[in-house]
Amino acid sequence: MLSAEQIRAQVEALGPWFHNLDLHGVPTAPSHFLGDYPAVKWRSFCDAIPQDLTGKTVLDIGCNAGFYSMEMKRRGARRVIGVDSDQDYLKQARFAAEVNELDIEFRPLSVYEVGALGEKFDLVLFLGVLYHLRHPLLALDLIREHVVDEMLVFQSMQRGSADVEEFEKDYDFWDKHVFESANFPKLHFIEHRYAGDPTNWWVPNRACAEAMLRSAGFEIIGHPEAEVYICKPAHPLCEKGAVYPARGRRG
Repeated sequence: MLSAEQIRAQVEALGPWFHNLDLHGVPTAPSHFLGDYPAVKWRSFCDAIPQDLTGKTVLDIGCNAGFYSMEMKRRGARRVIGVDSDQDYLKQARFAAEVNELDIEFRPLSVYEVGALGEKFDLVLFLGVLYHLRHPLLALDLIREHVVDEMLVFQSMQRGSADVEEFEKDYDFWDKHVFESANFPKLHFIEHRYAGDPTNWWVPNRACAEAMLRSAGFEIIGHPEAEVYICKPAHPLCEKGAVYPARGRRG
């Protein structure tokens, strides 16, 4: 077992960290601008996920340093795979799992490549990733098509209106007023940076986040936290999968 001094030295070498992990008393990001993140977020929706995942398979998409992957393994998941396109995050995740003596597989893979895994998982986590993507709806389509078997846990930063209202399923071409409503599903495009981060591209309002999930073929069965949704597959994608002009059923 590594000493606290050895862990601290490796944490320093692998930094900076976005996940604040507790590695045997050594915090990885104690000055995180969101506080004890993501633990503070996790506490707000952890009860919405089964406490006992014995025998289940889990895929953590955009796993970062592996906080959620490790939480799923601690709940008894038979197999946990964490994927991320950032090699530095994967190095952090592997080290953290090793320190915590948790058997988790971490792979370099983007959300657009999940079909290469060639299998579906009982539980898929897609947390804090959507707004970092240039092609967010494509990502949801691919997740629905290729990897979700029973449950998707989704989270995205949201901005704009938090209210949801019913809209008509169709409008006349000249009827423009609906787009002026703050509650209409809106995906805000960030051309440059938001919060100093150049990877923040699209930020939905609440109505948009929910509409995108439905459009990709998910049914929302739980909303335990303002930005978190528990979903299950509802219907297959139309036409030929996650390519234009495929979309979730609109009827």
